[in-house]
Amino acid sequence: MSFFFQQLLNALQVGTMYALVSIGYTMVYGVLTMINFAHGDIFMVSSYFAFFFSIFFLRMTSHFPSFLVFPTIVLVTVILTSFLAIIIERLAYKPLGSASKFSAIITALSVGILLENLVLALIGPEPHQIPPLIPDVVYNLQGVAFSSFQVLILAVSFLCMYILDFIVYRTKVGMAMRAISFDKTVVPLMGVPVDRIIEVTFALGAAIAAVGGIIFGSVYSLDPYMGIRIGWWAFIAAVLGGIGNVRGAMIGGLILGGVEIFVVAYTTSAYRDFVAFAILLLLLVFRPTGILGKSQIKKV
Repeated sequence: MSFFFQQLLNALQVGTMYALVSIGYTMVYGVLTMINFAHGDIFMVSSYFAFFFSIFFLRMTSHFPSFLVFPTIVLVTVILTSFLAIIIERLAYKPLGSASKFSAIITALSVGILLENLVLALIGPEPHQIPPLIPDVVYNLQGVAFSSFQVLILAVSFLCMYILDFIVYRTKVGMAMRAISFDKTVVPLMGVPVDRIIEVTFALGAAIAAVGGIIFGSVYSLDPYMGIRIGWWAFIAAVLGGIGNVRGAMIGGLILGGVEIFVVAYTTSAYRDFVAFAILLLLLVFRPTGILGKSQIKKV
């Protein structure tokens, strides 16, 4: 039984990372009905931001309190990643205007390739990893081992998801986002600054993905192409939960995290992707809108 709970803890850690990244996909789609395929590479860049700033602040511990290193790195990484997403939206997506969805997809893929090769040219293909940001103490409870860092990242992840859920469903900015997703042509007539809300949407999606990037970089090694697989799995999580629904993206991420860990734990890693895509196909057959997605009627 302890083995099951150990894998459940690991699944929560991986699932929250997928959930944080998938939220960015679902937010942009909910507002613009556009799939931002560069989102996985924005996640990758955020991990490198965290890596370089962690080295800088850890070297400055003699002039900088050590207990402030982790929250400072999170804050700086989130801000820089948000600015990167806003710049991409202004330079790459906004000029498209009312162009076809196909043009937006090609542009998003191009932006992702640009980010990958930019990181490859500036940093190189060598793997890196974010150094330990807090003293990591391992505990053992009834045969289940967990570390203080695991507890911290789970707490931070769920806190970020709660804050974002509150913003989307309990604030005027969130109301404006949902209004734009419902009818983008009428909302400007009601005084809603559509362009600003779109920028806020990109910034929030990137900010929450940056937290996932810090988690990933603290556990796994970084490379310029890591955003491809994480991005696709996060996109699958968004589709599973019902793309356009923030809470659905959270649920989808946790489901995929469970699939990835438990399939490998009880069978073999060869079946991991097969099971994940089989679940996706079955869900799309029996519930095309996803777990929490709702079908929309469009007048022609």
